[in-house]
Amino acid sequence: MEPKLESLEPFESGFSLNPNPSFSPSVPVAQSNGVNAVHRLDDDKFDGSEMNLNANNANNFEEDEHVNVDLDFDEDVMDPYALAIVPVAEDNQLAHVESAYRRKPPPRSAELVRVTNLEIEDERYFRELVRRTRILYDSLWIHCMLEDDIRRRNVMNVMSGRVPRARGDMKVAALMRDRGLWLNQDKRFVGPIPGIHVGDVFCFRMELCVLGIHGQIQAGIDYLSSKQSSNGEPIATSVIVSGGYEDDEDSGDVIVYTGHGGQDKNSRQVVHQKLEGGNLGMERSMHHGVEVRVVRGFKYKGGIGEKVYVYDGIYKIEEYWFDVGKSGFGVYKFKLVRMEGQPEMGSSILKFAESIRANPLAARPVGYVSLDMSRSKEQVPVFLFNDIDDNHEPLNFDYQVTTIFPPFVYHNARSTGGCNCVDGCTLDCVCVKKNGGECTYDLNGRILRGKPIIFECGPFCSCPSNCLNRVSQKGVKNRFEVFRSMETGWGVRSLDLIQAGSFICEYTGVVLTRDQAQVFTMNGEDSLVYPNRFGERWAEWGDFSQVYSDYVRPSYPSIPPLEFAIDVSKMRNVACYMSHSPCPNVFVQLVMYDHANTAFPHLMLFAMENIPPMRELSLDYGAADEWTEKLAICN
Repeated sequence: MEPKLESLEPFESGFSLNPNPSFSPSVPVAQSNGVNAVHRLDDDKFDGSEMNLNANNANNFEEDEHVNVDLDFDEDVMDPYALAIVPVAEDNQLAHVESAYRRKPPPRSAELVRVTNLEIEDERYFRELVRRTRILYDSLWIHCMLEDDIRRRNVMNVMSGRVPRARGDMKVAALMRDRGLWLNQDKRFVGPIPGIHVGDVFCFRMELCVLGIHGQIQAGIDYLSSKQSSNGEPIATSVIVSGGYEDDEDSGDVIVYTGHGGQDKNSRQVVHQKLEGGNLGMERSMHHGVEVRVVRGFKYKGGIGEKVYVYDGIYKIEEYWFDVGKSGFGVYKFKLVRMEGQPEMGSSILKFAESIRANPLAARPVGYVSLDMSRSKEQVPVFLFNDIDDNHEPLNFDYQVTTIFPPFVYHNARSTGGCNCVDGCTLDCVCVKKNGGECTYDLNGRILRGKPIIFECGPFCSCPSNCLNRVSQKGVKNRFEVFRSMETGWGVRSLDLIQAGSFICEYTGVVLTRDQAQVFTMNGEDSLVYPNRFGERWAEWGDFSQVYSDYVRPSYPSIPPLEFAIDVSKMRNVACYMSHSPCPNVFVQLVMYDHANTAFPHLMLFAMENIPPMRELSLDYGAADEWTEKLAICN
């Protein structure tokens, strides 16, 4: 039975249906209400239909009651929406979902669309939509896993033996599906997906399903089944290359991809493959000239699980053949060739970053100005790279690891005291109570959710240095590179994979009071950074309002207005070279730990998403206020 495809509901008047009013379609589209960047997949045998990408309906979240979603791991099932149950623990407050009824989620749409010629504004819109979805997924996963750690600890205190960990990635995916938060379920993209960039890294395969990149939970080939296709032919749209088949050959731009099927539970080929299902979809995509997305999965240091998944772009299926595999059984092989004009493959960049970490001068003989511009002040070296001109300006500044506050900030700091914890802080700890009585970080130091301010244990606390409430004060752990850029002047990128929610570094300099800053600006200085302009990006991390109707944005602890500036004219660190972006991948979290004056907190930077190696780090520096019309020193 073919699914019924319903058209989009008409919008009320008064709404702007297009983030870019001057947008023009690549080909005429009749009765289009949205971003006309889509054209048909025209073929005499292949019927792909139009889809309006719309800035107002692309994130059309449902407001109905919480419902549970069934998921499963059956490779032979094309549709992952009617699969095995993900249990929800009753004693887990975060994961507890009350349901007055259960409904089967609607099947994925059979509508195949291709998007071309998006304007910059539209690209930014869809990138922001993807970014917010990833922030929700990653922050929700951290919460689920922390509560699972607490559950396992409680069980082990009562029972002996091993207690298995929950599949947090599956649980989060189910929660988001309950609320209609999966992207691109009302359409199937052929080729690039708006908002997904080549090189994006994902720590969980379920993220690919949530974002609509690859709809199969286990199968390596995602395809439109023959039952859903208008002409009765399956069409493949994406593949995952992860070394699951011994006959695969991957040289980067060219892949010999082995079809699926015929393996036992130990991934051994035990029977001949058949030209059906995904294999037939690959053959039909080759026949109709339909390209496929390629995601590579492989082991990489710094990932959460066994593998990381990297989106590597679009490939054409040039030929296929039936061959005898290494196991002696027949397999189908497909030759995939990467299409030209795309950014460098993310998997290649990750491997290149590994070579730089191992031997920077061998990996890049030309361009390095310094192999540690921090002069051993940081725990790990900070590289300085410039292969554009002879500008070595960052070496002219005194590298400052921590912020320099005025002496009066530390007055009576000891009188405020600290916690008396011995083995580590618990929920009864006085420092934890300052944070509203809840944990601030998980067991791996990832921030649970942003707050107006966070109180970490400090020098007057009795807890050990490995206390879970001591994270940002420990300094930089990732290897960074300040680099010369044609677009931003100077920029910062990491040589390591930075997990979402992880601490990056402090934004340092010399703190000036409001009066001192005004004198500074009168003298023509433009090297001041104003913390009050960074805004409240912290509120985006751990915002579960779309998942839980009773979610309340953190308002405690509260702090007075930030009326100080940071002078970076003489002293600065790697953070000062981060460029500005309205869609940043780094956010500022205010933290206290070494004094009690909440008017002068530390500016600690955390990752808003998984940041792959060699990708530029960016902040939202905000806009000018009444102090001065000049922005901060953002590039």
